Amino acid sequence: MTDIDGQKERQRRLTAWRRAGRVLARASAETTIGERLASLTAGAGAVHDLDDWTDMYGDGVVGEVEHRVAELLGTQAAAFFPTGTMAQQIALRCWAGRTGDRTVALHPLSHPEVHERGALSAVGGLRTVHPTSAPRLPTAKEIREFPEPFGTLLLELPLRDAGFVLPGWEALEDVVAAARERDAVVHLDGARLWECVPHLGRGLPEIAGLADSVYVSFYKSLGGLSGAALAGPAELVDEARTWRHRYGGDVFQQHPAALSALLGLERELPRLPSYVAHAKVVAGALAEGFAESAVPWSRVCPEPPHTHQFQVWLPYGADVLNEASLRQAEETGRVLFRRWSAGPSTPPGVSCTEVTVSAEGLEWTARDVRDAVDEFVGFVGFVGREV
Repeated sequence: MTDIDGQKERQRRLTAWRRAGRVLARASAETTIGERLASLTAGAGAVHDLDDWTDMYGDGVVGEVEHRVAELLGTQAAAFFPTGTMAQQIALRCWAGRTGDRTVALHPLSHPEVHERGALSAVGGLRTVHPTSAPRLPTAKEIREFPEPFGTLLLELPLRDAGFVLPGWEALEDVVAAARERDAVVHLDGARLWECVPHLGRGLPEIAGLADSVYVSFYKSLGGLSGAALAGPAELVDEARTWRHRYGGDVFQQHPAALSALLGLERELPRLPSYVAHAKVVAGALAEGFAESAVPWSRVCPEPPHTHQFQVWLPYGADVLNEASLRQAEETGRVLFRRWSAGPSTPPGVSCTEVTVSAEGLEWTARDVRDAVDEFVGFVGFVGREV
C-alpha cells in the first residue's frame, strides 16, 4: 500500500466512524480541529480561570495540573511532560543513577519494549531483562527467583498488549514486596492507571503508594489532547525536571494540553468506574454472540475485562476483518470494532482488536451487542467470499 492509499484508507475509516450513530467509544481523533478547539473552549472555563495569564515553561495552568495529579495520587510532587515516553524514560534513567544499577526488569510486552524503538538502551543507556514472558505481569515467585540483579522493576498497569490485564491486589503487593527484597525500586507505568481502581479495589493513592514513582497519561483514558505526568518523591521529580529540559521537554506554552488534562480529571475520571462495569456487559455479550454465530471460534481477553478495555481474537486475516468492520460502520451506522491486526501475543492466522467502552457505549444493551455481532459476522462472510 502506498502512502496515498494509506491516507485514503485512513480518511475512509475516520469518515465512517464519525458518521456512525452508534459507537462503543468516540475517540478524540475522530473529530475535526475546529470541533476539538470548540469543545475545549466551551469547557475550559469550568476548570480554570481563562483570564489567567498563559503559561510559560511549566507555570500557571501547567503547575495546577501537576498539583492536582500529586493530590490525586498522594505523592509529594508531580511534573508535567509532553509525552509519556519521555516521562518514563527519564524516570528509569533517574532511578538507574540513584540505585547504581542500569538494569530494568519489565515485561517483554510492556510499552518501552514494544512501542519505543529500543529507546531505553539507545537513548538512556539502560538494559532490560524479562522475569516472565507469560501474557500477564510477573509473579512474586518469578521476581524472587530471577537469576539476574536489576535496579528497577517496571510494572505496566494494566498490561495493554496482553489484553489490558491486571493482577489482584494481594498479588500486586507480593510482587512489590519481592522487588523490595532484592533492593530494587518499583516504577508503575500507569498510562491507564486511572481505570485500575475497580479491579484492584483500592483508591489511587493506595495504588500509587505501592511504588517509588508512577507515570500517568492524560489522553489515553481521560480524553486530553496530549501530555503525561511523572509523580513521586519531590527529590526525584526535581531531578526529572532537569532531565526533561535536557530531553527538550520544556515546552514554551502548553495550556491547551493542560486545560484538556484538567477537563479529563474533572469529567472523565469520575465516570471511569461506570465504563469498567459496562465493559463486562459488552464483553459477555460479544462472547455469547460469537458462540452462537458461524465463526469457528473466538476469544475475549480477558473475560471478564479488568478495565474498560479488552481484546477480541478471531481466526481471520486482518484485511478481511478491517473491511467487514468498515462496511458495518458505513452501511449500518454501528461501529462494533475498529482496527484489527496480528497482535503481539496472538498465534499465526489470528487477528486481534482492542475494544474500548466509554460514555457512548453505556447506551448499548447486551441485546444490542449480540445483534451487532450477528450483523458483523454477516459482513465477514460477505467480504471473505470477495477475497
